[in-house]
This record gives sequence, C-alpha cells and structure tokens, in this order.
Amino acid sequence: MKNKVQLITYADRLGDGTLSSMTDILRTRFDGVYDGVHILPFFTPFDGADAGFDPIDHTKVDPRLGSWDDVAELSKTHGIMVDAIVNHMSWESKQFQDVLEKGEESEYYPMFLTMSSVFPNGATEEDLAGIYRPRPGLPFTHYKFAGKTRLVWVSFTPQQVDIDTDSDKGWEYLMSIFDQMAASHVSYIRLDAVGYGAKEAGTSCFMTPKTFKLISRLREEGVKRGLEILIEVHSYYKKQVEIASKVDRVYDFALPPLLLHSLNTGHVEPVAHWTDIRPNNAVTVLDTHDGIGVIDIGSDQLDRSLKGLVPDEDVDNLVNAIHANTHGESQAATGAAASNLDLYQVNSTYYSALGCNDQHYIAARAVQFFMPGVPQVYYVGALAGKNDMELLRKTNNGRDINRHYYSTAEIDENLQRPVVKALNALAKFRNELDAFDGTFSYSADGDTSISFTWEGTTTQATLTFEPGRGLGVENTASVATLEWRDAAGEHRTDDLIANPPVVA
Repeated sequence: MKNKVQLITYADRLGDGTLSSMTDILRTRFDGVYDGVHILPFFTPFDGADAGFDPIDHTKVDPRLGSWDDVAELSKTHGIMVDAIVNHMSWESKQFQDVLEKGEESEYYPMFLTMSSVFPNGATEEDLAGIYRPRPGLPFTHYKFAGKTRLVWVSFTPQQVDIDTDSDKGWEYLMSIFDQMAASHVSYIRLDAVGYGAKEAGTSCFMTPKTFKLISRLREEGVKRGLEILIEVHSYYKKQVEIASKVDRVYDFALPPLLLHSLNTGHVEPVAHWTDIRPNNAVTVLDTHDGIGVIDIGSDQLDRSLKGLVPDEDVDNLVNAIHANTHGESQAATGAAASNLDLYQVNSTYYSALGCNDQHYIAARAVQFFMPGVPQVYYVGALAGKNDMELLRKTNNGRDINRHYYSTAEIDENLQRPVVKALNALAKFRNELDAFDGTFSYSADGDTSISFTWEGTTTQATLTFEPGRGLGVENTASVATLEWRDAAGEHRTDDLIANPPVVA
C-alpha cells in the first residue's frame, strides 16, 4: 500500500451518482490530494438495508453505478480498495432464497447459520448471554425454511443473514469475491465484519482464536491473488494490537476518539500513550461510513476489569461533549434514537463532533497524517461536512447523518472554504514530502503538548499539537504548529489554515 493519503467514498454520493463521475471528481477536483480510494460497496444492490453492506450479489457492480470496466479505468490513476463482506449477505440473495424455498434440500443450506447449527445440543442462558453483538437483543431472527420456522443467525440486522465460513459453500462464496476483485484490478481488500465471522459454542463468537484462524486463512488466499488485506474490527484496543501482527494492515480506530478527547479536555497523555503502543502497520482514520467508535478507547466490553486507554467516565464525558458540540444532533442519531441501533458508536460527522471548529478540525487531521500508517479521509470529512439532519429525518437511519449526497456543484462550493483548502494542502504536503518515508519519533511535554517528527535523508517535518491553547468550540486559536525542511530550506507555520504548508 502506497504511503499516501487515500479517500473513502460511496460511488453514488460524490458527483452525479456513478463510478465514472466519482472518477472524474477524483482526477480533477482532488488531483494530487488522494492517491487511492476505498470505494464503499457498489455491488448489487448498492442501496439495500445497510447502504450496500447487504449485497444480493457481491460479484456484480450495480448497473445503476456502472460496471467493472469503470473500476478498471479508475485503477489506472488510483489504487483501489473494496470491501469483502465476510460475515453476512442479503436475505434476498439467490442462495438464501433457495434455502427459504427448499429448506435442508437446498444445496446452499450449509452456507447459512442457524442457532442449532452452532448449538446442536441446545444452548443455555449463559451461552446465549455470552454472545457479543453490536445491537440489542440476541443474534437470531425467524425465517421459514420450506415452511419450517428456524432461528437464523443475524449479527447485525434481520436482512443480513450470517454465513457459515466453515462450510464448503460459504468458503466457495467468499473466494468468488476474492477472484472477482483480483480480476478487476483491485489492490486492497477490507474484510468487513470479519470479527463476527467465526461462530463457536461456548464463546463470545467475536474475535476468538477461531476468528484469528479465519483471518489468517483469508490473508493467505489474498496473497495468492496479489491482494493486500485490511481488517475492520471495532474492539478493545489490545485486540487491535494483537490483530496487527496477523494481517497486512489494521485500522487505528482508537485515534479518532482520543483526539476528540484531547481537543475537549486539553490533555495529550492518552494520545502519547497510544502513540507508544499502537501498531505502525495501520490505516489511520478520523471518520468512516460508520459512527465514531468510542468503544475502541474504553474498557473491554466482554471484561470490564480490562481498562481502556481512558477511564470509562472519560468515555461517557466524551459522548456527552459530542452531543453538546452538535447541539443534540448526534444524540438524535445514536442508539435508540434511530432505527440502526449501535451500542458502540456515536453517529456524527467528525467536523460537527468538534463543534465545526476549523482549527480543531485541521489540527486533528494533521495529527492523523503524522501518525505512522496510511491515512484515509472519508468523503464527508474531505469537505469538512456538517451533520445531514435532513437525510436523517428522511431515513431514520442514524448513520445517514454522516452520509450526505454531494452534487458536483456542492463539491465545487465547498472546495472554496478555507478549511477544505487547508486540508487539501495538508494532504498534498503529506504525499510529497519524502520525510514521511523516513524515521518517526515523538515526544510529549507533560500532559499539554506532544510533537511528532518524521526525518528523511534531506527532509524533515515536526508537528506540535497543543489542544489546551484553544479549548472550547468558540475558540479560534490555532492548536498546531508545523515546522519542516525541504529543498528550499527551513519553514514554519503557526496556522495551518491561514498559512498551509507547501513542499518546495
């Protein structure tokens, strides 16, 4: 994976709603800004119950968006990442529909999990209570197989039926996805919801030793096809560190809430501690198509005695601060307030979560870009987008608050905002200064300031982050200073928006 900034986007929410339009936007409006792109699910259908994460056919591009030829065309200028949805598929898929019709006589019957397939001898209350699920209630829903009611395993929504990854049919299905990606000039695969993909009686069915075996097996198959594998798991921070040793790349999901914590409190010690122990083979993000994963810095959800990167009280305070900064918008989109229930995320754009404070936002991006790893910027964040309350009211899906549809005209308008111009300049700086391929170090000055340094052969860059200088969403003071050395000499900016960095 190239050590340059990438974009995360839906194919239908950036431009006129097609892959070709998205490609044009990337090549023109964001030329030199984003070297690669993670295209969120564009399979058939891209607009299902979970915005494409419940595909009926994972190997086909939804014709409303384009074709695999459009993906191949984009690959000429950008590295491409796509999702392999490991844990589940749509109940409307031909495979599951065949099971509904034929029951155990269907060739696809072994492909799907029921309660009895995991608990053939029945399950105790303790067994069921021990299953980890990112939604309220038990992970089962009623479906009729050839007229017989069965309890089908659904980790997420009733429309997303879980796959038995141990079965031959389940594995064959997953490999058909890998084969299609490799044939379509895709470079990177993100294993979506893989943490839930291996079920075993008597366990939490989440990130167990069996899950790690599944991840290793998938990685081996990716290597055979020239695909780099990235793991998507929201969990206790030590799990992320453990996962990193077993895969090519892992998401740094702890960084977004830690930076929100710092910018709301002025404290940098948790960020410094995380910098010291975090895996460097990371993809860094502040925002994604999901909410802000506060679970990643708190105590272990399965064992509260295992403490987090910050006390649970601080996590609660952070959630309340986000709700306050958004004037209650995030609260209206989170948990029981919206139909897409999340137990571990706060739904908001990152910009809105910071009270739409430009200085806080650009400082957070600067820290993200300086952390070891490959930075990804979500398309709403790329335009410093605010919460889309109109879309939330329309769909009552909490995550849609952070899934705005941008027309080309709206993109052009936002590109004129100083904070967006500064972000694009910062991304180009990150892409062009070869010090970022050099040696990384950091130093903290107590609990108030932390500096990140990259040292190359002839170039160097140091970012100093002092969140206490600008506490409060109404405070417009800069909280980051950047010093760098390039072919033209030494440079410094005390305001990343008024005077963004440029590589000579």
